[in-house]
Amino acid sequence: MKRILYLVKRILKMDYKGLFKTVNRVHKKTKINKIKLFFDIVKCGLKYGAGYKDYELCEWYNLNSEQRETYVTRGINNRIVSLLNDKEYYHILDNKIEFNNTFGEFLGRRWIDMTTATLKDFEQFAQGLTFIISKPVAEACGRGVEKINVSDFENTTALFEHLKSIESGLCEEFVVQHKDVSALYPHSVNTYRVVTVLTEGEAHIVYAFIRIGNGGRFVDNINAGGMAAPINTQSGIIEYPAFDKDSIYYETHPYTNCAIKGWQLPFWKESVQMVLKAAKVIPQVGYVGWDVAVTENGPLLIEGNPFPGHDILQMPPHVPDKIGMLPQFKKYIKNL
Repeated sequence: MKRILYLVKRILKMDYKGLFKTVNRVHKKTKINKIKLFFDIVKCGLKYGAGYKDYELCEWYNLNSEQRETYVTRGINNRIVSLLNDKEYYHILDNKIEFNNTFGEFLGRRWIDMTTATLKDFEQFAQGLTFIISKPVAEACGRGVEKINVSDFENTTALFEHLKSIESGLCEEFVVQHKDVSALYPHSVNTYRVVTVLTEGEAHIVYAFIRIGNGGRFVDNINAGGMAAPINTQSGIIEYPAFDKDSIYYETHPYTNCAIKGWQLPFWKESVQMVLKAAKVIPQVGYVGWDVAVTENGPLLIEGNPFPGHDILQMPPHVPDKIGMLPQFKKYIKNL
């Protein structure tokens, strides 16, 4: 009965407008009959928990049933979140000030809570800094982040008043990244997204990718014009071309002309050790995507996401064998 109620709920809540748009795009690309596509997408949603975005982005029309069984879909990703993460603890990761207070040993940079800071506090924080990063407390995907040149303001008081006027929630020392990471793209801090699961008290890495900025923008998030490329979790080498939100793939970076595939990331071993340690700080949130920046002195944490994405590393050509990430998760999560 529960299964039937679940299926009815899924059917009633389905975004049919988005579904039909997906059918049209996939038909245009593949020439597969629209009616066939429609029923296949619906079937994949009901049988595998795959959303129509999963179907299009991961090219499920090219997968057989055995291959589809290996993919982490939207439904399966939601199940992993429900199994490992207690929503009552999300605020620690979602609120940047709480995050910095909780994970202070991994930050490696100065920061200040602008919601309570006095001018004197801010003067002490800003002393000697050339750039600072202003962030809203609870936004994501790079929204509301501002890189500020301290010399653009007449004095510290003027800068402090500007930050108060834009309701800055948090200010941090600008991270100067490692020269090898900067060579890929110099205008953003290009972060490693390392996803961990914590089961039976042990932390494990299930997948990782690097996010790289583009187009002169200073943020690396794929939703803000950046790109992403898979990282081999054993070697720290970028294994495949990068891709952006429009599913355009890049063998070389269009801004720097640096080859992306085969790039060896610095301080990978140290980054792994750091996130595996961080993953145990809040055991009630056992499935986290950690954003790691790397400086000349080693890695540091930028933030953690309690609802990691699932499709990025299952998009062609990142899965030439057409085997998804589910087997990797099943190594560590029982009854998945």
